[in-house]
Amino acid sequence: MRPDTPAAHTTEAERLLRTAAQYPGDREPLYLQAAAHRELAGDREGATALYDELLTGSPANPHLIRALKAANLWEYGHEAEARAIIAGIRQATPTDAAAWETTAETLEAHDELEAAEEILTEAAAHLLPSSPPDEDLPHPTHSLITTRHRIRRMLALPHDAWDTLADRLHPAAVPLDELHDPKRLWSLGSEDPAELQAEITRLRSELGTYRTALSRPFPVAVLHWPERELDELLAAYPELEAEYPTYRAHLTDIEASLRELFEAGTRNLGIVRATVPSYEAFAASESTPPSTPALLPQYATTLAARARATPWPPPHDAPCWCGSERTYGECHGRPTSP
Repeated sequence: MRPDTPAAHTTEAERLLRTAAQYPGDREPLYLQAAAHRELAGDREGATALYDELLTGSPANPHLIRALKAANLWEYGHEAEARAIIAGIRQATPTDAAAWETTAETLEAHDELEAAEEILTEAAAHLLPSSPPDEDLPHPTHSLITTRHRIRRMLALPHDAWDTLADRLHPAAVPLDELHDPKRLWSLGSEDPAELQAEITRLRSELGTYRTALSRPFPVAVLHWPERELDELLAAYPELEAEYPTYRAHLTDIEASLRELFEAGTRNLGIVRATVPSYEAFAASESTPPSTPALLPQYATTLAARARATPWPPPHDAPCWCGSERTYGECHGRPTSP
């Protein structure tokens, strides 16, 4: 269950910080997630303190941390400091697309669309090759050019090559031009049920794009228990047999769940490999019996937050995620999985 009150967000932030203390190697992603929960709880100064604590070390993603800090500072009255951070990020020209996009979205949130578009154009010029790629872009870069398309649509700017690329890579049935039409929200005031339903369909499609952005850099992840680990788990905790009736069913459920999420518009999906010792350690940290089924999705989320997820789907010619000796296209990537 996701937190939906300030108190719940505060509790979740504290849980993530406890986990970070137990797993110092995963401190950065856990701190970032904890800072996000503090922001949602209204504790913006507390979130800034976490960003500052990360920046005093040698973080893996310093520009993203600074971009998140700038967004947070601006929200509680420190505009000048936020602008100085944004200027520093632009000058540094990071290779992290998420840092650029977060910076642009901060400006957009404060009605500075022209500046946001300028930053995203700088980023596209810095991150993308001169000729459009033949394959899908990495998720952060794809998200960046999609955001750029939306802001340029709001500014009524003509399409350029990067807008065309965003259109081509857009997975949903509703075209980006229609999805990003600033006038589309006006139809929500219509009294025509058919028109309202059409707009709801468009907004649901757009929500899939926002889900992707909100999940960054933590993918929506599904647990994969290797066969020996699953046997050990069920031998120790037979109460979980209802969750995993057979190993074959477990593998089928993983692929089916991920495909269902993908078809619903969720991107940045992943698989996390579970082990019994790791799961038992997590259960102990939560003061919850390992036999509790509700603990399983929390364990998956924590592993994903610790950057333990493998992106899904793998390329068709790559080894299948299940650990078989076949490629993904020959194994679970087939239209009807084994």
